[in-house]
Amino acid sequence: MKTAVIGSGGWGTALSMVLCKNGHDVTLWSHSAAHTQTLCRTRENPRLEGVRLPEGISFTSDPACVNGMDLVVMACPSFAMRETACLVSPHLCSGAVMVSVAKGIEPGTCMRMSEIVNQVTGLATAALSGPTHAEEVSRYLPTGCVAASGDFDTAQFVQDAFMNEDFRVYTSPDVTGIELGGALKNIIALCAGISDGLGFEDNTKALLMTRGLSEIARLGLRFGAARETFAGLSGVGDLIVTCTSMHSRNRRAGILIGQGATAKEAMDKIGAVVEGYYAARSAKELGEKAGIELPIVRAAYDILYNDRDPRTIASALMTRQKQHELENPGWEG
Repeated sequence: MKTAVIGSGGWGTALSMVLCKNGHDVTLWSHSAAHTQTLCRTRENPRLEGVRLPEGISFTSDPACVNGMDLVVMACPSFAMRETACLVSPHLCSGAVMVSVAKGIEPGTCMRMSEIVNQVTGLATAALSGPTHAEEVSRYLPTGCVAASGDFDTAQFVQDAFMNEDFRVYTSPDVTGIELGGALKNIIALCAGISDGLGFEDNTKALLMTRGLSEIARLGLRFGAARETFAGLSGVGDLIVTCTSMHSRNRRAGILIGQGATAKEAMDKIGAVVEGYYAARSAKELGEKAGIELPIVRAAYDILYNDRDPRTIASALMTRQKQHELENPGWEG
């Protein structure tokens, strides 16, 4: 099958390797001609140090590369999704299947990534998400994720394209839950990193992860997601891997902020896209639109965008008004 991966960061490159291993004809597109030349010359992506790229992958910076492709994987950063989809859209064939693998929500519109791709291209669009560090996928370590689409045949098509003995793919009709889980966990991972940077330990991280997942699920249910999705790979699974691993750019940026860096300083030092930064703004907008209280999301927004002191914010979270853990505890009072 002819496939194109649009976005040559670590994740797009790792997925190119999965598709190539499965015998597909793979083209990896980069927005930078210089980066394309580097990939051609070295057959190594600096984001995946020490990983040799298979000879079966070709490289380009020409958006017309999607012409004639059966499968087009949109692996650009979330903030560039609409612009990139507009760039490739005129060259797409009518029968192409689109897959979004970016984890984010568009500011202003509050649209999920697959919604943007579908709106721009008019083509069938699935989402592929889960606990998937590119550094491990590129070394063919066992990994699981979920292909989500409202159309079963599309979900199964994506499952068949990617699945092999190292990369296990499940299917789901819950595109909303899969994408919101993938986008919002980045905010919680940033907060987990801030907690680490402040010197807090395991109890605090468990508290953040658990209550953070509650916020993600509450927002997801409001927009029609299935509750069980948040107990799955793109819910608790993605949350665990992103909050606990040093592969996570979100966690690493959070550690720097907890140690005293500004959000800009932290992202500059990481040197790559920190999706949780953008997601915090979008999730705050989405929560306000839905009329749902999201204390951890709001705390992250205040730290990242209002330069609030993380330790003061942590204290404010801990001293909030008393709450039930269950939304409907079953007793009066």
